[in-house]
Amino acid sequence: MPLKQAAAIRHVPFEDLGTFGPALRDAGYEVRYVEAGLDDLSAAELDEADLLVVLGGPIGAYEEAGYPFLVDELALLERRLKAQRPTLGICLGAQLIARALGSRVYPTGVKEIGWGRLTLSAENGGPLRHLDGLDVLHWHGDTFDRPDGCELLASTDICRNQAFARGANLLALQFHPEVDERAMERWLIGHACELAGAGIEPAALRARTREAAPALRPAGDALIAEWLQGVR
Repeated sequence: MPLKQAAAIRHVPFEDLGTFGPALRDAGYEVRYVEAGLDDLSAAELDEADLLVVLGGPIGAYEEAGYPFLVDELALLERRLKAQRPTLGICLGAQLIARALGSRVYPTGVKEIGWGRLTLSAENGGPLRHLDGLDVLHWHGDTFDRPDGCELLASTDICRNQAFARGANLLALQFHPEVDERAMERWLIGHACELAGAGIEPAALRARTREAAPALRPAGDALIAEWLQGVR
């Protein structure tokens, strides 16, 4: 049986699929990375991929004047979402999905960086239930309005719209359930300026990652595996 094709748009090298990479392969997907700003985001194979994953990054979903590739990335998302093709967004990816669906993306005025729990929507019995009672990694300074026709799945005190879905084929997560404990050191290096600006000590974030990441991995695996089973 041929492998299903998953394309993952990567904005910075260290924000990759993390623990979701092995989970996707276990679910029968062949994964290839597409490098934002370098590769052609208008390529037909991205429209046709069995799954598109849009990963995180340190830019704003509204900064196409400075980062012109965002025009093609948003157009790609608009086409896939109109066709109801399976699409997953993480952090910046979730914000881009919200914008592609017509919602506003904007700064919160405060950085939400670190480990903390989600408040799951009362009606949520889907894949996010695997995260109930666990700390997840937050790393963003923007938020978005929930798009029309989408179901709110999770919130925090700082950002009400932490996750949303539309049907079986769209899942958008503002937080990071895919974080890999060992690879976290690359995040601390790559985001050194942002951490310094927010007054966050890398040593403290490293210690919290050691505490929280081991429990998150099986929960994240269960989340993505259940969601993938439902896509059509």
